[in-house]
Amino acid sequence: MNKLKETIYGQMGIDRDVYELGEAWCCKLKERFEAIDQVAEYNQLKVVKAMQEARVSEACLTGTTGYGYNDLGRETLEAVYAGIFHTEDALVRPQITCGTHALALALMSNLRPGDEILSPVGKPYDTLEEVIGIRDSKGSLKEYGISYSQVNLLPDGEFDYAGIQNAINPNTRLVTIQRSKGYEPRKTLSVDRIGQLIAFIKDIRSDIICMVDNCYGEFVETIEPTDVGADMVVGSLIKNPGGGLAPIGGYIAGKKEYIENAAYRLTSPGLGKEVGASLGVLPAFYQGLFLAPTVVASALKGAVFAANILESLGFAVVPDGKESRHDIIQAVTFGSPQGVISFCKGIQAAAPVDSFVTPEPWDMPGYDSQVIMAAGAFVSGSSIELSADGPIKPPYAVYFQGGLTFPHAKFGILKAVQELKNSGVIRLDS
Repeated sequence: MNKLKETIYGQMGIDRDVYELGEAWCCKLKERFEAIDQVAEYNQLKVVKAMQEARVSEACLTGTTGYGYNDLGRETLEAVYAGIFHTEDALVRPQITCGTHALALALMSNLRPGDEILSPVGKPYDTLEEVIGIRDSKGSLKEYGISYSQVNLLPDGEFDYAGIQNAINPNTRLVTIQRSKGYEPRKTLSVDRIGQLIAFIKDIRSDIICMVDNCYGEFVETIEPTDVGADMVVGSLIKNPGGGLAPIGGYIAGKKEYIENAAYRLTSPGLGKEVGASLGVLPAFYQGLFLAPTVVASALKGAVFAANILESLGFAVVPDGKESRHDIIQAVTFGSPQGVISFCKGIQAAAPVDSFVTPEPWDMPGYDSQVIMAAGAFVSGSSIELSADGPIKPPYAVYFQGGLTFPHAKFGILKAVQELKNSGVIRLDS
C-alpha cells in the first residue's frame, strides 16, 4: 500500500524527498490528530442533539420562494443554530452574502449615531476597515456618526487591560472581538481568553454589547464564545459551519433583541425574520452543518501538518507546531513575495477545480495592497475548502486554511512545499 501511495504522489508531481518528509510528520503527529478527532466527535453529537431537539424533519428540507412566509426549514435551522451556540435566537440566511456582510449587518443594526465601537484586540480584518470607516467608504458606520476606537494587544500578545479600561467611555456601545488573526501574525484567541476579556468588560459596564467575529473558529473547540458571555457571534456559512456544502450565507446568533434588530436591518422594519425565501439551499445548509465538525477536524489536521513541516524548514509559523489550536488558519511568514506566490501556486495546483490556473497578485476590493489567493473550490471563495491567500506586503506572510478531507489538505501542503523547492525558495537534502 505504501508503495502504491508513493507512486501516485509521484504521478501528482511530488518528489520522493518531499513525500518522505510528509510521511515522517504524519507519524509524529498521530497522537495530535487523535486528540482533534475527540473534539470532532463531541461536536458531532452536539450538532445532532441540536437538530433532534429542534425536531428537524424531512419537510424542513423543502425551500420556499417569493416572500418566504412560514418557511419551516428556515425557522427550524435558526433554532438549530441557537441550540448549538446556546443562544436565545439566531439569524441564518442565504441573503447574508459573506462574513463581512454578516459582521456589517450585526454592527449596523445594533448601533446608532453617537455610539462608539471598541476593538480591544487591535486592528480588525482588512474588509471591516471600510465597514467601520477606518478607510473612507460609502455607507460606512463613520458616515452615520458612529465612531471607532482601538486598543492594540501588548507586545507579548496579552490584552492591554489598562488601555481597554481607559478606552471605554459613555459612548461605548459595542465591543468587537475578532477571534481569528486576519492578516495579522498574532495568535488566535481561545474561547477561554475571549471569556476573560468579556468578563473584564462587563465588570466595567454590563450594558456594553460584546460581539465576537467567530469566522474560522466554529467547532475547533468544544465550546463557543456565547458559552463564555458573548452577546453575539457572527460567521460565514462558506467557512466552518457550512461544512463545504453551503453555497452562500452567513449567521448571527445571540440575544433575541440583537438578532431581531439584525433581521429588521436585513429585510425591512415591520418584516424582520418573517420574510426571506430559502429557495433550494436548505438541504446544503443542514447537511453541511451536520458534516461541519468532521470537516473542521480535517482542516485542523491540515493546519497542524503545515505548521510542523514549514517550521522544520525554517519558516516562522503562527501558531507554531506544538501550540493549541483555536481556529483553522495557519500563518507562515516567508519574508519575500516569491515565497508567498510559490506557496499559493502549489495550493492551486493541488485543487480539484481549476488546478491548471496560476494565481497572481491583484488589486482585490476591500484591501489596501495587492492580494494573492489560491482556491480551486467547489464553492467560489469557500475557505473551508483547501485555500491560501496573503497580501503582497511585509512581512510577506501567507494564510493557509481548509481542506474538506485531511488527505487533500496533506496533498496541498506537499504540493506547496514542492513548488517552494522548484522555485528555489527552499532546498531539501536528498
